[in-house]
Amino acid sequence: MDDTSAILLVALVGGMAAAAVRLPPLLGFLASGFVLFAMGVEEVPALDTIADLGVTVLLFGVGLKLDVRSLLRREVWLTASVHMAFTTVVGGLLVGLIGLLGFAVLDDAGLRTWLLVGFALSFSSTVFVVKYLEERSASRSLGGRTAIGILVFQDLAAVIFLAVVEGHPPSPWAVLLVLLLPGAWLARRALGALGHDELLPLFGVVLALVPGYALFEAVGLKGDLGALVVGTLVAGGPRAGELAKSLFTLKDLLLVGFFISIGLGGLPTPGELVLALLLLLLLPLKTLGFAALLWACGLRRRTSGMTGIALTNYSEFGLIVAVAAAHLLADGWVTVLGTAVATSFVLASLPGRHPEYLVRALRRLLPIRKPEQLHPEDRPVDVQHAQAVVLGMGRVGSAAYERLRDEYGLSVIGIETSRDRADRLNAQGFEVLEGDATDPDLWERVSTGSDVRIVLLAMPFHGNNLDALGRLKAEGYDGTVAVVTQYDEDLAQATRAGADTGFQLYDGAGTELADRAAESAQLPPTSV
Repeated sequence: MDDTSAILLVALVGGMAAAAVRLPPLLGFLASGFVLFAMGVEEVPALDTIADLGVTVLLFGVGLKLDVRSLLRREVWLTASVHMAFTTVVGGLLVGLIGLLGFAVLDDAGLRTWLLVGFALSFSSTVFVVKYLEERSASRSLGGRTAIGILVFQDLAAVIFLAVVEGHPPSPWAVLLVLLLPGAWLARRALGALGHDELLPLFGVVLALVPGYALFEAVGLKGDLGALVVGTLVAGGPRAGELAKSLFTLKDLLLVGFFISIGLGGLPTPGELVLALLLLLLLPLKTLGFAALLWACGLRRRTSGMTGIALTNYSEFGLIVAVAAAHLLADGWVTVLGTAVATSFVLASLPGRHPEYLVRALRRLLPIRKPEQLHPEDRPVDVQHAQAVVLGMGRVGSAAYERLRDEYGLSVIGIETSRDRADRLNAQGFEVLEGDATDPDLWERVSTGSDVRIVLLAMPFHGNNLDALGRLKAEGYDGTVAVVTQYDEDLAQATRAGADTGFQLYDGAGTELADRAAESAQLPPTSV
């Protein structure tokens, strides 16, 4: 068996093993990389290419969902800048204290080494955080938007650092990047003219790699940053969301190479492993720092805690910083930081989709605020006057909302994580609030002192519907809970979990199509 076949087979087995014990498959891919290295399998050149492609397409997809205005919000720029400075200093102090234990890599290390390592540890992984948010369908929530904004600021700081350390400032030709503005207008027009076939994801990949990655690299800037910028410029197009969805599976497949390549980077020596594990002591301080800063900016304790947990990991950018500053660091730091990054991914994955116990611990450390003192977009959602609540206001949820309101005369409220979609539906006459379906406070209000008779779970990610169903049952809600699913096995699972009724997405499509055809043909209904 050649190295390529071994990599594919071990990656598949590792991912399946992780999924079998209900851990994210990426942990299996990370472990696969270390197993492959121990087996003596060498990294094939194509793997690096696949890993780079995955990261580039990921950042392009982030740009497609990014609202540039969010970067100017206080909770983004203030949190990102203060936290980076805080983590750099505290991380440097931690490295200095660890140096007292006599590690060889820290021999003759001074303040410069301490601060460089602290700076490398201050980044959070864009790849890991975005995948974490997407798995929870939270990338468009207030916490998700804030986390992505913080990641973008960190990426910009890394670009500036690399330009200074490497002594290669951007080319004077970089000023011509302003031409991307009219170019983005043309790209949006071309996107609108495309069909829904394979041309759509191909168009996205070309945008990410050519005017994004290749063009920025040509003028002395990071290609990954270029993919992010081009994605952001195209985000104004009406089909940007569809383009992002078309790239979803391709991006996840390519990112397998990224996680395997971390493990194939090599196994640490026992001393390097111990040092990497000691560096993980900084992670709880990173969590507390993010949560406290976001709380200080007006976010609720739960939102602050959830966002802080999402950002609690080390970043692949830390490795890039270490490589760029290799002449300033002792040999061995790249391996140490690589091990710390991989281990931080493992720890960050352990809470899975249910980090509530960590959020509860963080909430005890942050004082309670009155609702009027909170961020306007993060105040408690009031549903007590509604008779029906629809979670997830996509096409299915919106249609269900209209049916309950117009045909059954119910007072209905929709809850949606995407602020843009909520604003658009409110302008169309719906009553839609921005909120988090997994928020225990929301379900406590639904179950206590409210008139809510029906809760309809129509979120696109089945895991979120199950989470909301579990919250309702835990709060003792005795009304009707209905759920929409895409697959029969998901509907069966929701029914076992306590849903009163449900609907497989395609069950009624044929009936509805026949009804519309008969109505259009003016066929009278017949009685049986």
